[in-house]
Parts: sequence; C-alpha cells; structure tokens
Amino acid sequence: MNAIYQRCSVRQFTSESVSIGDIEKLLRAAMAAPSAVNQQPWEFYVARDEATRMALSTTSPYAGPTKNAPCVIVPCTRTEGLRAPEDAPLDMSAAVENILIEAADLGLGAVWLGIAPEQARMDAVAVTLGLPKTVEPFALIAVGHPERKPEPKGPSRYDETRVHWI
Repeated sequence: MNAIYQRCSVRQFTSESVSIGDIEKLLRAAMAAPSAVNQQPWEFYVARDEATRMALSTTSPYAGPTKNAPCVIVPCTRTEGLRAPEDAPLDMSAAVENILIEAADLGLGAVWLGIAPEQARMDAVAVTLGLPKTVEPFALIAVGHPERKPEPKGPSRYDETRVHWI
C-alpha cells in the first residue's frame, strides 16, 4: 500500500534515463490491470528519443512535461476485436494507474497527461507516432527520475464525509 500513498504527479525530471528493465516493469504492471471480459484493449508506445518527446509536448496544452521526461509511455486503445468497447476507457484507466503506482514503487516520478477523449489531441498524438487507424491514443505518461523528492499526498486525502455507510 505504500506505493499508492507515495504516488504523486511529477512534472520535473533529471536527465538520467529510465532503464529498459524499469520500463518493462511499468508495462508489466499496466498489463496486470483488470479488464472487462479480459479484453485487454491496450497497446503501449514508448518514446525515448528527444524528437518524439518534443513533438508529443505540442499535442496538448498540458503535455509540457514530456519535453524533459526521458521516457514517455503512450497507452493506446485498440478499436477492433473488443468484446466490450464501451468499457475500454475503464480498462485503460486501470492500466495507467498501475503504471503510476509502479513508478512510485520504483522510486520514479510520473504524471498522467490526458489525451482521450479530446479528438484534436488524439489526432495529434496519432500523427506524431504514425499510429495505425485501429489504434487510438488514450494518454501520455511522462516518466523519469524526479528532479526533487515530491511530497506524497498519502492517506491524508481520506475524507470520511464522502463515505456513506448503508
């Protein structure tokens, strides 16, 4: 549970690269997420080169952290062959959260940058990555070593007034 409470949005990173081993751990965590009817709608694109990261930073007004993140993971949704396509955004959200929690557990920083359902942002990311028509971008996740140790929100966000016992 500590990784859940350590997780916070990190937008500033050192220049230290993220190891392939750590990236693989992040992707394994993503693919361990629950999925409606086990459809696993995800595809993941990993951008490590500067040109792609810079191009991704222009795809949304909020995508700036991709400029200095040594790694950007782009979770995408397959649009064909899904048994419950209406549930794909839920599946994708669970996968993204797993990446964020695993990043915290590894001592990395990460931030979820929304792309879907904003069509202009989705189109911009698709063009930047040269995605096939059957794959839609869902989010950008900037990942790296935090420039400074963030203050986690921890369990202090718990608000008992939002709990309704029946």
